Amino acid sequence: MKKFILTSFAVMIIILIALNSTSTSGKASQSDVASKLIRFHVIANSDDKIDQNIKLKVRDSVLKYISPKIVDCKNIKESRKIINNENENIKIIAQKVIKENGFKYSVATSLSEEYFPVKTYGNITLPQGKYEAYRIIIGTGTGQNWWCVMFPPLCFVDITKGNVSYEKTEKEMKTVLSDDEYSVVDNTVSSKKIVVKFKLGEIFTKLFG
Repeated sequence: MKKFILTSFAVMIIILIALNSTSTSGKASQSDVASKLIRFHVIANSDDKIDQNIKLKVRDSVLKYISPKIVDCKNIKESRKIINNENENIKIIAQKVIKENGFKYSVATSLSEEYFPVKTYGNITLPQGKYEAYRIIIGTGTGQNWWCVMFPPLCFVDITKGNVSYEKTEKEMKTVLSDDEYSVVDNTVSSKKIVVKFKLGEIFTKLFG
């Protein structure tokens, strides 16, 4: 029995070391990932229900306009050029939506580097840090924001469609990210590691608790 316990303990230690090694061996960092992406954020005037609804209407109108122009972009430079060229048109579209809804909020747009907290989009989780982002700020810009990734074009993937959207998201991200870089943002891998570690913890408790 003692031999069995020692063997089990040794196996668990080896597995835990392997898991930890897998999670830290990749050389990719947040900045590596950020250098390959352009985020898209629409920030509401406030958290009031009406303001949040206007935010979503602005999002829909802007994406409808810009989608056919950037969805086939082959690289980040091409996407960045189109966004800059279309900036004034996007601002006009946003202002029109706001006016049609009976408000006179200002609209500020910019393509700049901003600091963001951890954000999850379907099976992708972007670590906190600085990212290039195209932002539409409505009015005071103190409300919650809607966000996605504009390049590669994840804004056009419906994340409510389960595995189908996960596969599309993975495919799009892997067109610009290396395997190491993708592992940084793939939250499905992290979840599996956590489940295994918890299971090992349960076994350990049963054996030695």
